[in-house]
Amino acid sequence: SSSSSSASSAAAADEMVYKLMGPEPKKFGVADGELMNVLSASGSFVTRMVSGALCEGWTPSIVEGAPPAGTYTFGEVGGRYLKETSDVTKYARPAMPIKLYEFEGCPFCRKVREAVIWLDLDVIFYPCPQGGPTYREFVKKTAGKSMFPYMVDDNTGTAMYESDDIIDYLYDKYGPGKDKVSSLLRAGTFTVLTAGIGLAPRGGAGSRYTAAKKMPDQKPITLYSYEASPFCKLVREKLVELEIPHLQKSCGRGSPKRQELMDKRGRFQAPYIEDPNTGIAMFESAAIVKYLQETYAA
Repeated sequence: SSSSSSASSAAAADEMVYKLMGPEPKKFGVADGELMNVLSASGSFVTRMVSGALCEGWTPSIVEGAPPAGTYTFGEVGGRYLKETSDVTKYARPAMPIKLYEFEGCPFCRKVREAVIWLDLDVIFYPCPQGGPTYREFVKKTAGKSMFPYMVDDNTGTAMYESDDIIDYLYDKYGPGKDKVSSLLRAGTFTVLTAGIGLAPRGGAGSRYTAAKKMPDQKPITLYSYEASPFCKLVREKLVELEIPHLQKSCGRGSPKRQELMDKRGRFQAPYIEDPNTGIAMFESAAIVKYLQETYAA
């Protein structure tokens, strides 16, 4: 996909009015029959700690009084509320989203996805599950080998393999510099091992292709998500298995996109999708997974 078509698709998606469907969102609620899925998807949250949950420079503060109307806050108690800020607004932002070719069950891909949350970057993910006929083959044809993750930055004309190199590049271009990469991403074998152990309970979910149908002129689904959330992981698995491109609006703790979604829908909760191919918007991971299966599975 060309950079111009990606940009125009994103602009068109922004202009669309979406119809909110599905159940009323419930904060930290688990749908009936979904408890084991959520627990098994929580493995990485345990092994990877805050990596994939926080933005760079995350700073919480307690503010006296009630939050101003319409203001995102993580919580209120005793006449005070928790305000969260970060350093991400200080960094250069890519004019066009970064493109990442990867798949959910890969620990090296997981490292890069965590870096994306630390830096609060918007990324178009092109899923490359095993057996996938489209984007895995695209990488092999255009770059020479089926190795993941693979990054393309149309803003600079840069393309590269290797998770550590990608992370260094992103921190240099869109963050505080590669010398400031989180130690949770820099621990070599330990990083890969803990990412792999965290993914293990899901038994390879998000790694293998499931027969899917493509819509004419199919556009990427927009997904508000952050890597550490087990609820977001369940949605990401289905997106990858069905080879559905998606624009991730990264929203870790301290991200201004939490307020962006609050402004849009009157609340913040992730995952949240907007599908420009159908005009449907939806909260709640179990409902989203069911919608994706019914809409895109062959």
